[in-house]
Amino acid sequence: MNPDADKLWTAPRWALAVLLAALGMLGPFSIDTYIPAFAGIAQSLDATPVQMQQTLSAYLFGFAFMNLFHGALADSFGRRPVVLTGVAVFTLASVGCALSQSIGALVFFRALQGLSTGAGIVVSRAVIRDMFPPADAQRVMSQVTIYFGVAPAIAPIVGGYLFVHADWHAIFWFLAGVGVVLWVANWRLLPESLHPTQRQPFRARNLLRGYWQIGSDPRFFLLALASGVPFNGMFLYVLSAPAFLGEHLQLRPTQFFWFFVLTIGGIMGGAWASGRLAGKIAPRRQIRHGFVIMLAVSLVNVAANALFAAHAAWALVPIAVFAFGWALMVPVVTLMVLDLFPERRGLASSLQAVVGSVANGVVAGVIAPLVMHSTVTLSIASLLMMSVGLVAWIVLRRRWPEAVGASPRRLA
Repeated sequence: MNPDADKLWTAPRWALAVLLAALGMLGPFSIDTYIPAFAGIAQSLDATPVQMQQTLSAYLFGFAFMNLFHGALADSFGRRPVVLTGVAVFTLASVGCALSQSIGALVFFRALQGLSTGAGIVVSRAVIRDMFPPADAQRVMSQVTIYFGVAPAIAPIVGGYLFVHADWHAIFWFLAGVGVVLWVANWRLLPESLHPTQRQPFRARNLLRGYWQIGSDPRFFLLALASGVPFNGMFLYVLSAPAFLGEHLQLRPTQFFWFFVLTIGGIMGGAWASGRLAGKIAPRRQIRHGFVIMLAVSLVNVAANALFAAHAAWALVPIAVFAFGWALMVPVVTLMVLDLFPERRGLASSLQAVVGSVANGVVAGVIAPLVMHSTVTLSIASLLMMSVGLVAWIVLRRRWPEAVGASPRRLA
C-alpha cells in the first residue's frame, strides 16, 4: 500500500469506486454502443460483413497489445499520467471514428480506441490495491464491478437510440463526449496512488526483467486463466447475440435488452455478494463457490439445450446465473494476481488483462463464428471455456497452496 493512502482520498470509498468504474466502462461502451448500428454502418460505408467484423477485431487486438505496456508505464511514471493520456487518446480516436468516410479509416480509429481504453481498466486495479488493505480492496473491487456492470446493459440501448434518431456518426460523437467528461473528472479527482519510493525505473532491462518475472511465474499464468477465460463463457453469448437472440430465441431487436439486463443483473449480484463476503470467509472458499455455481449451471445449460428447443422463457437464466458465479470470484482472483507482485502491480494488472483480452479476441474472431449457429454448441463452448479456468484454479490450489492462502496439508 501507499503509506500515505489515508490522506489521498478523504471522500467516501464508493465515490472512488464510481470514478474507477467509469474508467473501466470505456471498454464495454466502445464495443456495445456501436453494435446496434452494424448494418447501418456497413450500408453507409459500403462494407462487407467481414470488414465490419474487422472493426471489432481491430479494437480487441489493439486492446490486447497495448495492455502489455499500460501497467509498466503506470509503475514508472505514476497512475495519473497513464490514465489521462489514455482517455485523451480514446477521445481523439472516437472523433476519428465519427469523421470516418471509409471502412479502412474506421478500422484504423477503432484500433486506436483499443490501444487506449485499456489504460483505465489496468490502472484502476492497481490504484485500488495501492489505496486499500486486502479486505477493503476486495470490497472496493466488488463495488467497481457493480458499477461497471451497468455499462454493457445501457450501452446497446444508448447506441440503438442514437442510431435510430440520428445516425451512426452520433454514436462515436457520444463516445468522444464521454471521453471529455472522464478526462476532466480524473484530472480533477483521481489521486496519484503510486508513492514516489515505489516507482520502477523506466529502463529496458528493468522492464524486461519485470515481464520475465511475472510471465514466467506459473502461479500468475494460472490465476490469469482462472479469471480471464471463464469470462468468455458469458462473453460468447454477447458476441453471438444477433444469432442467439434473433435467430434461435426469435426475439425482436427491441427485446434484446432482456438478455443484457439479466446478464448484467447477474454480474452486479455476484459482485455485491463478493463485497459482502470480503473478510468473512477465506478468499479461496469464495473462489470455489463461484466455480461451483458456474460449473453446475453450465452443465444444466448443456443438458437443457440438448433436450429442449431453446426458448427465451428459460434460455437466458443460465447465462445470468453463470455471470453471478463469475462476478462472485473474479474480484478475489484479481487481488491475488496483484499481491503476487506488490512492487509491480501495474505490470501484473497489464499482463492479466492481456491474457483475458487475447482470449476475448480468439473467441470473437474464431470460436463465436464456429458455434453461434446452434444453442447446443454455444452451451458446450461456454462450458469448455469455464472448464479451462476451473482446471487452472485446481492446479494452482494443489501445486502452490500458499499462493491462495491455504496450508499445504489442508485445502478448502
